[in-house]
Amino acid sequence: QVQLVESGGGLVQPGGSLRLSCAASGFAFTREVMNWYRQAPGKQRELVAIIYSGGLTNYADSVKGRFTISRDNDKNTVSLQMNSLKPEDTAVYYCNVRLNWANYWGKGTLVTVSS
Repeated sequence: QVQLVESGGGLVQPGGSLRLSCAASGFAFTREVMNWYRQAPGKQRELVAIIYSGGLTNYADSVKGRFTISRDNDKNTVSLQMNSLKPEDTAVYYCNVRLNWANYWGKGTLVTVSS
C-alpha cells in the first residue's frame, strides 16, 4: 500500500525558510520520480519540483533559485528546502508519485508565509 506522509509545514515570515519532508512507503522508492506540488486557496494544484531516480531535478520558474528538492534513498524520503519565502508561496504542499499511470498523494502540509 502506497503511503506518502508530509511534514514540516507552518507559519513563517516573508524571507524565511522551511524544510518539508515526505516519508514514502509501499513501493520501490529508489526507482521512482518524486514530485512536490502545491495548491493555494482558490487556485489549481501546480507542480513545484521534480527529482528523478538518479538525482536530476527540475523546478517551476516561480521557485527556481529559492527551493531545492532532494531525496534520501536509504530513508525513502524526499525533501523540499524552501528559502526566501514569499507570501505567494502560501499553499498546501503535497508529495506525489506516479505509479502505473496512477497518481498517489499525501494529505499535504500547510505553509503560510505572512508577517
